[in-house]
Amino acid sequence: MEGIIATSIPIFICVVLPALIVWIVFRASMNNDNKRAEVLIKAIESNNGIDADRLADALAKPRKTAREILNLRLLRGCIFSFIGLGFFATALFANSEGLHSDNVTIPMLAGSVSLAIGVSYLIVYFVTRKQAGASSEK
Repeated sequence: MEGIIATSIPIFICVVLPALIVWIVFRASMNNDNKRAEVLIKAIESNNGIDADRLADALAKPRKTAREILNLRLLRGCIFSFIGLGFFATALFANSEGLHSDNVTIPMLAGSVSLAIGVSYLIVYFVTRKQAGASSEK
């Protein structure tokens, strides 16, 4: 009995849970699209002088501006970079305390991955900012 529970929990976590999350997100997206379409169809059917084009634009999915995208990249870059630096500082502090080197490996690895992601976000932010500034000047 313990063997069945011990093998079913990892299968549930690794297979069923991700599939369920994808299904829920997809279903919510479809539901939002169907609601928008239903509102547009009702407005067109009633024909009370409502401009369907303006209504469709109002019900469209909101788009992020270039400035918002840049700010999100800067925020994510700073968050990941500081998390990576924090892991590195933790690993260095633990190493200086004389802990076994295996205890330092995981924070060092997590810090390097997080720092790499953060630096890449910051690079993309600065490159995109320069390109956006050059295109707005023209």
